[in-house]
Formats: sequence, C-alpha cells, structure tokens
Amino acid sequence: MLLKLVPEKTDIKFVNYRMVAFAISVVALIASATLFFTHGLSYGIDFKGGVLMEIKTEQKADLSAIRQSVGDLGMGTPVVQEFGADTDVLIRLEYQEDKSLEQIVDEVKVTLDQALEGEISFRRTETVGPKVSGELIQDGILSVTLAVLAVLVYIWFRFEWQFGLGAVIALVHDVLLTIGLFSFIEMEFNLSIIAAILTIVGYSLNDTVVVYDRVRENLRKYRKMEMLDLLNLSLNETLSRTVMTSLTTLLALGALFYFGGENIHGFTAAMIWGVFVGTYSSVFIACPVLLWFEMRREPDAELPEGMEVLPPEKG
Repeated sequence: MLLKLVPEKTDIKFVNYRMVAFAISVVALIASATLFFTHGLSYGIDFKGGVLMEIKTEQKADLSAIRQSVGDLGMGTPVVQEFGADTDVLIRLEYQEDKSLEQIVDEVKVTLDQALEGEISFRRTETVGPKVSGELIQDGILSVTLAVLAVLVYIWFRFEWQFGLGAVIALVHDVLLTIGLFSFIEMEFNLSIIAAILTIVGYSLNDTVVVYDRVRENLRKYRKMEMLDLLNLSLNETLSRTVMTSLTTLLALGALFYFGGENIHGFTAAMIWGVFVGTYSSVFIACPVLLWFEMRREPDAELPEGMEVLPPEKG
C-alpha cells in the first residue's frame, strides 16, 4: 500500500521553490537562535547537576502530594512526573553541596512515608555534580561538531568539495532547528537528546547521499542539461525512496513515542522532528545549494557519426 503513495514517475519542480524554502529556513534559524539565547534550554541533571530518584508507590501516585512534601524540604523546586505505570514516579531535585546522596534520599523517604499511604520503594537514585555536568555539556558540543566535520571530510572524498559543503549546510540547519524546537517546547534536554541529534545527523546524511549519488550519475549522463533541470530530475528519481524511508521510520518512532514510556519521550520526539527536518533539508537545502557552486562536468565523449545525446523523457 505504501508503495502506491508516490507514482513511479514524477515531475515536481522542487528546486524552483528554493528561494521560498531558503526564506522559511532563515526565519526558522533566526527564531531558533533567538529562543536559545533568550530562553535557553531546559537542561536535565546530566547538564545542570542535581539528584534523580525513581520511586514506586504501592497505590496510584499522588503527584501533588509528593511535590508539596518534597518541596517543603528546602531543596529547591522539585520536578515530579509519572513515567510508565501510574505508580512509577521520577523526582528531580537541585544539586545540594552540603548534603550527600544518602542524606537526601533518607530525608525524601521519611517525608514521603508520612505524606503517602502504602509502601514506597526507591528503585534508582543518582546524582550529577556541577563540574561533571559542565564537562558533559562540552563533550556533547564537541561530539556534534566532530560528527559534522567528519561528514564534510567523508562527502568531500566520496564526491567533491561542493557536495561536502552542501551536506554540512543541511546538517547544521537540522541541528540548529532541533535545538530551537527543544527551547520552544521546554522539553528536558539531556544526554539522550545529544544521542538523538547525532542520529539525526546520520539519518539526514543518508538521505542527502542518496540524492547526491543520483546527481553525480546524472551529471555524467546528461552533460548538456541545465543544472536546475538536472537537480529536479535527480530529486524526482529518488522521491519514492525518500518518502518510503521517512514513512516507515515515522511508524516505528510513533510506536516508541506513545508506548515506549517517559524515559525515551525526549529521544523519540527529537527523532520524529529529525525525520521531518532531515527530509526537508535533503530536498530543499542540500540539493538546491549546489546551484551556488560551479559543478565540474566531464567533457563530452566523442559519439559515432549520426548519434547524439538526448534529453530525458518528461513525465
């Protein structure tokens, strides 16, 4: 059924709308940068430092009672949320310099025993100090930067430098828009989101390489075709593959988002966004920017007398 969503032959002038796409991307990038510098990100304890406790209650958890009782301990405003079953609760507290993890857990346990009915079990407790969290931020930025640079080198050697720059422009576009999204929706930004961003880089690169492969093929095949027409032809020839890959990936991610539990909500949300923005950038950013560069074409080969290179059939 999915195979019938895209006709075998299409003639959509994607590249003709490049200026509209560029304008949309510029506005989105400016909005993302504005949100990041004025509003920032909702860093998790991985990057901000703090204490994370995962508890299980005997009865349905009363989140408001937990939030109030833990808040009265004077350890800052706690973040309390369900994940999975309605008896599973995550509690996040600000980093406490004057207390050990054991002291914090004991205080929380005592106050929850008084506030809630039934037995409470602490399934997981962990703490991240401000020094470690600062190092994790630096490592996260470094990992994304190195990934993008590695992509530039890979595409440069596999194709030409023009393709490498086009791919990097598209990847930077995807990463910045993902950061802007998380700043806008105020979803927790932690190490799993860094993993999602690196996965988005790989997904977007895969899409871009497929299109670039077809562009390189057509550069050799249609040596006299206008570059604009050649790019449109390449995008249409890979369109069914692009749509099929995106749809099947979204089906899997949708199932993970709704049934995978709170712990992977951030990761799957970032990946779903990454599929959309990665597909968009491969079609409307990575390919059209090749028009900015003088692409080197191989000289026409000598043909037998009476033969000529014909343009591709339309439709």
